[in-house]
Amino acid sequence: MPKLAANLSMMFTEVPFMDRFDAAAKAGFKGVEFLFPYEFDLNQIADKLKSNNLQLVLHNLPAGNWAGGERGITCHPDRVGEFQDGVGKGIEAAKKLGVPQLNALAGKLPEGVSADKARATFVSNLKFAAEKLKAEGIRLITEPINTFDIPGFFLNRTQQAVDIIKDVGSDNLFIQHDIYHMQRMEGELANTIKANIGLIKHMQLADNPGRNEPGTGEINYKFLFKFIDDLGYDGWIGCEYKPLTTTEAGLGWLKAHGA
Repeated sequence: MPKLAANLSMMFTEVPFMDRFDAAAKAGFKGVEFLFPYEFDLNQIADKLKSNNLQLVLHNLPAGNWAGGERGITCHPDRVGEFQDGVGKGIEAAKKLGVPQLNALAGKLPEGVSADKARATFVSNLKFAAEKLKAEGIRLITEPINTFDIPGFFLNRTQQAVDIIKDVGSDNLFIQHDIYHMQRMEGELANTIKANIGLIKHMQLADNPGRNEPGTGEINYKFLFKFIDDLGYDGWIGCEYKPLTTTEAGLGWLKAHGA
């Protein structure tokens, strides 16, 4: 069974954020992930991780005005300085919290910007971030996201990510493969994961439709978990799903899937 991390931005949301670490540990998770640490006290997060013997396996680089609907700025030509400043903030937080990898969200294609210009900006920013993170021993990943949930999201298919990584030319840039997003965009999950397992350093899960816990939809997670194990994948899988009812009520899927 792959290593599973609780996504605290979507799970245990019935309790205050700082209490979600306790709830995740009580539920048996050894790892956690969440969107951003920047509005919280990093010392308090570090204490929560230590007291619960938890590993923070992932958070994102700053991604613009999230509350205002932005979903990343890595492909935005007019935000390069802001992106570069965000890399510094991401590194600072990651070092404080012991995070091994950071996710650079591409963002939506900006209005009035050509796809070629956005791609060139994306490649350039990823080169910058990959180099800065490598110097600190931190891995950079980037995540294709489906355009049903986030219309206009620039990076939305696995092969697109593979091609961009090739153009970046860094040995410190990898894929975050979200099973839910890629089921919606392209299907063919098992063969796509197998073909790109060397580039995939983090995964996330949810079922489809609904983005709820495994066992509520069409994705055969019992098969996929064994398949991923057999490939030798040793990274984490973040449980980035919306509980169908409450987090606690829905945790029966863990036992049902052998976790």
